[in-house]
Amino acid sequence: MTPRLRKFALTAHVTFSVGWLGAVAVFLALAVAGLASRDAQSVQASYLAGKLITWSVIVPLSLASLLTGLIQSLGTTWGLFRHYWVVVKLLLNVFATAVLFVHTQPIDHMARVAVQATLSGGDLGRMRIQLVVAAAAGLLVLLVTTALSVYKPRGVTRYGWRKQHEQGTARSA
Repeated sequence: MTPRLRKFALTAHVTFSVGWLGAVAVFLALAVAGLASRDAQSVQASYLAGKLITWSVIVPLSLASLLTGLIQSLGTTWGLFRHYWVVVKLLLNVFATAVLFVHTQPIDHMARVAVQATLSGGDLGRMRIQLVVAAAAGLLVLLVTTALSVYKPRGVTRYGWRKQHEQGTARSA
C-alpha cells in the first residue's frame, strides 16, 4: 500500500472499530435501562431502540471493522499471521461478530414482545439479563482488541519468524 492509502485504511479501521465499541456501550445502556426500569414505556423504548441500533449501527460497524482490519493487515508489514497480537485480534473480532449474530435473535424477540405487550419487571427476566451480560462481555472483548492495537505486544508467530528470516536473507544476498 502507498503511505496515503495505508493511512486512509487505518483511519477507516479505527473509525469503524471505535464506532462499534461506542455503539455496543450505548446498547449496554439500553439493555440496563430495559432491565432496571419500572416504566413500561421506557422498557418498550429501550428494546425497540436496541434492535434499531443493533441492525443499523452495530452489525454494519462490526462487519466494516472486520473487513478493514483484514485489508489493513494484508496491506501492511504487520501481516495477518506474522504477529500473535494480530492473530488474537482477528480471532476476537471474528468471535465477537459471530456472537453478535447469535444475539440478534433475542434482541429481535425482545423488540417484538415490547411492541405486542407491556413488559413488567419480571417478564422475560432471563432474556433481559442475557442481553445485559452479552453486551457487557462484548464491550470487554472490544476493549481488549483496542488494547492489543495500542500496545502491540511482542511475539512473532512461526510464520512471521520465517518471513523475517527470508527477508533478512534476501537483503544480505
